[in-house]
Amino acid sequence: MTNHPSPADVVARLRAVFGTGRTRTVSWRTGQLEALRGMLTERGDDLAAALRADLGKGRAEAYRTEIDFTIREIDHTLEHLDEWLRPRPAAVPERLGGSVAHTVLDPLGVVLVIAPWNYPVQLLLAPVVGALAAGNCVVAKPSELAPATSRALADLLPRYLDADAVAVVEGAVPETTALLEQRFDHIFYTGNGTVGRIVMRAAAEHLTPVTLELGGKSPAFVDRDTDLAVVAARLAATKFMNAGQTCVAPDYVLTDPETARALEKELASAVRELYGEDPAACPEYGRIVNERHFDRLAGLLGSGRTVTGGTHQRDTRYIAPTVLAGVAADSPVMREEIFGPILPLVEVADLDAAIAFIRERDKPLALYAFTESDTTRQRLTAETSSGGLTFGLPVAHLTVPDLPFGGVGESGMGRYHGHYSLETFSHRKAVLDTPMA
Repeated sequence: MTNHPSPADVVARLRAVFGTGRTRTVSWRTGQLEALRGMLTERGDDLAAALRADLGKGRAEAYRTEIDFTIREIDHTLEHLDEWLRPRPAAVPERLGGSVAHTVLDPLGVVLVIAPWNYPVQLLLAPVVGALAAGNCVVAKPSELAPATSRALADLLPRYLDADAVAVVEGAVPETTALLEQRFDHIFYTGNGTVGRIVMRAAAEHLTPVTLELGGKSPAFVDRDTDLAVVAARLAATKFMNAGQTCVAPDYVLTDPETARALEKELASAVRELYGEDPAACPEYGRIVNERHFDRLAGLLGSGRTVTGGTHQRDTRYIAPTVLAGVAADSPVMREEIFGPILPLVEVADLDAAIAFIRERDKPLALYAFTESDTTRQRLTAETSSGGLTFGLPVAHLTVPDLPFGGVGESGMGRYHGHYSLETFSHRKAVLDTPMA
């Protein structure tokens, strides 16, 4: 039996390496990012195969949403890193005449990144990109619920990255609990609010700052003035990607009764266009991660009238892309984040009612809207709170590297992507220089 080092030993080793200063150099940072890029380009098929084993994820989707997504994040960071790391001048009051001031970004030290199972490559490596760019040592914890991907990452990362400065720790609750007992300089967790609270409590023991990327029920408001065929195609493509197991997927639709009726047939048509008459036979349609989540989702299928889908098979963890109509606001499917291929249509009288509906609930990770009205856009921007707000194309804000990604309230705290990742994994230190005479 192989004896793995304890979490305490792993963290102590990384802290000693950080103390040497080697991770602070720009050449080390860029070298690690280029090596990570090399891993993704050279071993992308291995990772895609692991994603297929864990989630039934099609090769095209695996590359689009995980492998190529992370490569673009690396490329953007490499292109701008020198610029982001430049000292930022600060104005000095006249009473400190002769003084000059600026800020610099200091690496934090040893950081922990805990990834979820739904996008187990992207949601581990995209934060790691920011941590390495900032000059930190990293403990990477893949999700045990995506075991094939966890094994692949644990095998590949030490081959490509500086194994003295980057460690992969596999395991389940006991291993994660042991990690959280250690003192880190930042903890980055993606997952659900229940575990997010556990992470925060553990971090509080060491006054460790945290980034929590959580989830929630992200609404999509559909105005009556929109092209419903386009709306349906975009809703279906973003809702049913990864079999609905996406934290920023449209969770439910809000629209008026007349629009809801018209949208039903357009959504059914859009699903057929995407996955054919039998989505179970489509190689690009995924599966539910495990039987526990399958059973939870199957229990939500009776929450409304089935427009399309509804079929499911437990032994293959298949649930068809499903649209439910006439869903009541207090139905089971509306009580928790769905995180699966079920799209409820909830009827509201108008925009006022939609805004009230959204504001009565926890602040979502994302809010989506389809409208041709500038007034509606302005009102949704001013009168709602969400991690992100996107008009016309759900999920697309994640692909803009200069936009921050993160939640608010129950949907999370902190932000990353692009230069926001660098800020998250750094301390912006104030430097003031006052002459002696």
